[in-house]
Amino acid sequence: MEIEVLRIGQRVVRDDRVTTHVALVARSFGAKKIYMNEINPDIINTISKINKTWGGPFEIKTITDWKKIIRDRKKESVKIVHLTMYGQNINDIESKIRNEEKILIIVGAGKVPKDVFVMADYNIAVGNQPHSEVSALGVLLDRIQQGKQFELKFEDSERVIIPQEQGKNVRMNKTTD
Repeated sequence: MEIEVLRIGQRVVRDDRVTTHVALVARSFGAKKIYMNEINPDIINTISKINKTWGGPFEIKTITDWKKIIRDRKKESVKIVHLTMYGQNINDIESKIRNEEKILIIVGAGKVPKDVFVMADYNIAVGNQPHSEVSALGVLLDRIQQGKQFELKFEDSERVIIPQEQGKNVRMNKTTD
């Protein structure tokens, strides 16, 4: 399955950390790309440094028109999955999403415009109570990939964590300039 994420909106400064974490979860759970508008350049720099240090082909694309991204991706047979506490329960729909070839997951900040609900192929709720969009993205990505995202190998990394029961073990693959 090919996964991309669209982060719509950002309450400037207030959401910098949350938006960074949305990108980090998307990256580490196997998404190939995140589209963002209204983004602090520091977030792009942070994610670029993470990619350099820890590897992987994750791409950040700055956009101005999120509706165009949705329309364009739909034309390419990408299914649009909107995370919202008002949607269908994830337990009832996860297997259907799992069978899609390509998905674009929409993660909103603040109040999401009605157009998103209408344009989405799936409006998915990870619980019907207020919660973190970061946790909702993580739960959705885990459910639809059934834990396989933890088997990903991130190519061209400067560092690799060697899992162990206690302590920290990091292997250096290459030196930094």
